[in-house]
Amino acid sequence: MKVLFVSSEVAPFAKTGGLGDVSAALPRQLHALGHDVRVVVPMYARVHDQGRTFTEVIPEMVFSLGELTVRVGIFAATLPGAEVPVYFVRCPSLYDRPNIYDSGGDEHLRFAVLNQAALRLCQLLRFGPDIIHVNDWQTCLIPLLLRTLFAWDQLFARTRTVLTIHNLSHQGTFDAGRLASAGLAQVADRLHQDHLREGRFSFLLTGILYANAITTVSPTYAREIQTPEHGVGLDGFLRSRADVLRGILNGIDDAEWDPATDPLIPHHFTADELEGKERCKVDLLTAAGLPYRHDVPLVGVVSRLAWQKGFDLCEEVLPAMLSRRRFQLAVLGTGERRYEDFFFRLAQAFPRQVAYLPAFSEKLAHTIEAASDLFLMPSRYEPCGLNQMYSLRYGTPPIVHRTGGLADTVWNWDPTTGRGTGFAFDHFDAPGLTWALGRALDLWGDGSGPELERWRQLQRNGMRLPLGWSHRIGEYLDLYRLVAPEA
Repeated sequence: MKVLFVSSEVAPFAKTGGLGDVSAALPRQLHALGHDVRVVVPMYARVHDQGRTFTEVIPEMVFSLGELTVRVGIFAATLPGAEVPVYFVRCPSLYDRPNIYDSGGDEHLRFAVLNQAALRLCQLLRFGPDIIHVNDWQTCLIPLLLRTLFAWDQLFARTRTVLTIHNLSHQGTFDAGRLASAGLAQVADRLHQDHLREGRFSFLLTGILYANAITTVSPTYAREIQTPEHGVGLDGFLRSRADVLRGILNGIDDAEWDPATDPLIPHHFTADELEGKERCKVDLLTAAGLPYRHDVPLVGVVSRLAWQKGFDLCEEVLPAMLSRRRFQLAVLGTGERRYEDFFFRLAQAFPRQVAYLPAFSEKLAHTIEAASDLFLMPSRYEPCGLNQMYSLRYGTPPIVHRTGGLADTVWNWDPTTGRGTGFAFDHFDAPGLTWALGRALDLWGDGSGPELERWRQLQRNGMRLPLGWSHRIGEYLDLYRLVAPEA
């Protein structure tokens, strides 16, 4: 099967979150199964400024978007860990900026160019994909373009599109006055007419209306986004396409996230031999300036500090819980000033219990996952989430709000059956988080005796879950074959 994967992020070249990880892992798995998969992504400044070597494939590709003449080049490299070609769209005026995403007022143009360049690259390479897999709003014009401006080309006669929504909140909505520079003036009659009359158009809605199939990154999120509470204004459109909408849980990279071999952690361990995990904890606490006690659990947080992640609940709950209960807290992350200030103050108020590390480091992220006894992830909503899966893999039971992918991977510990992988609270409020954290600390006890045996069972339940991409790829292939049965 021939698959073109188009994304605004692909790790390790360009990544701000889970989209970058998925855009590398899924093509890698497809390639491993013998499929011809190719990836297209913008050549941001951070891509070509890191000493990497690229091959020039197309020196100049010229096309028009309205009255604007666009000139781009195409460069190529291979995806690390696989012989998957990655094609980079080079356009310095649009992509040579400090950040992947920008607030300069031309985001519609930056990603309209990506959509056009991906299809024109196929034409120049004479590569006729069976599936074009597009991701989030930045690539959502492709399904419409294939049905209109590129419909003449028999190269795409059998091409079908799959759209994956990683986060419905980001919709790529722009003023209707930018239709021409997005290359959509000729097909304005195919856009949502009510929105146009209101003076706007949406990349994401366009993809939802025209993709042959739609996926989200977890089964629960697929159901949630069809409700007014989580649909962000698009729930009606998603319900109208429910017959082609499904949720496929993301996977994790088994090789990168393996506590038995992880080069970023100081001591290795497995589900059967957990001694190395305790040594990781000793090292982390020492480095963070916190005292080590074997009977005090360490709660870890690795996150972007944002409203979506539920840290307003932490403001309500953690000060009182730290005063009443015995536990320590290690927080790694930056983000909104409000939450950074909160964790700074918390560390000052509880200097022997709390360490706040206002940075991001892959090494520290792995170390906190490995060293912590519990992982706190109280997201207001979470399409999939990866950190809870990393935590499960590293024997660190998560405390989560039951939403999206968190609901699909974290199940409450049941002492009567010995089943469960963590602690999940149903209602997004302070009593809910207080209950879940309290229940986790109660099960921990003093970290010895019968409590320790129960804790070990909980850890092993999570560590033995099939979380890797090799367990997810079959669902994508089934979907590809459903929408492109002749492939």
